Amino acid sequence: MTYKINPMPTQIAAADLELLSQVETATLGHWRQFGFMNRAIQPLLPRRRVVGTAVTIAIPGPDSTLLHHLLGLLRPGDFVIVDRLHDDRFACWGGGVTVGAKAAGAVGAVVDGPCTDLEEIEQSDFPMWCRGLSPITTRLYDIGGAINIPVSCGNTVVMPGDAVLADESGVVVLSPDEVAAEARAAIARQTAGKGREDQVRRGEAKLGDLTGASAKVLAKLA
Repeated sequence: MTYKINPMPTQIAAADLELLSQVETATLGHWRQFGFMNRAIQPLLPRRRVVGTAVTIAIPGPDSTLLHHLLGLLRPGDFVIVDRLHDDRFACWGGGVTVGAKAAGAVGAVVDGPCTDLEEIEQSDFPMWCRGLSPITTRLYDIGGAINIPVSCGNTVVMPGDAVLADESGVVVLSPDEVAAEARAAIARQTAGKGREDQVRRGEAKLGDLTGASAKVLAKLA
């Protein structure tokens, strides 16, 4: 295997990311079917919501040479997406990589495999999503890999330059041209949902009445 390094992608517009930062992944999950990473991809730090531009990398099992190189290319606002090419044994991301990514301005990362050095990641306060932890780490074997190509992460295709939204519920990626519209729709839905919750909390209505669920049940029973 050799190295393939494509140019860094155009970053998502700041205004679109500001809208997306107000969105919960679970809100998008009410109607979207595509772009969600497998639920095995879980956050290492609690109560984080992060948005950024996807910078993709694919690296083979025991080798993280190219990942170390990528740290020198990252820009503020980038979100690193690591395709481990089906490896689930070697942790390519630990304390040192975390420090390098944060120093470059990266806002977060997803590894489709295990990480390591949880305490150091916590100390760096760097939002990470992955498939758990492993004490077995990668080395600088100089095997190869690719940067900014289409990758598979959490059983989902991620294109370099996609928008990434990650929180406690999971990770979703969106193409740049749909970010603003999807974010506005999600914000409107969240606002309506809060209004319903307030009514239920005050005892003014039942949730089933507000959502229409009770009407459906009663219609079946009639």
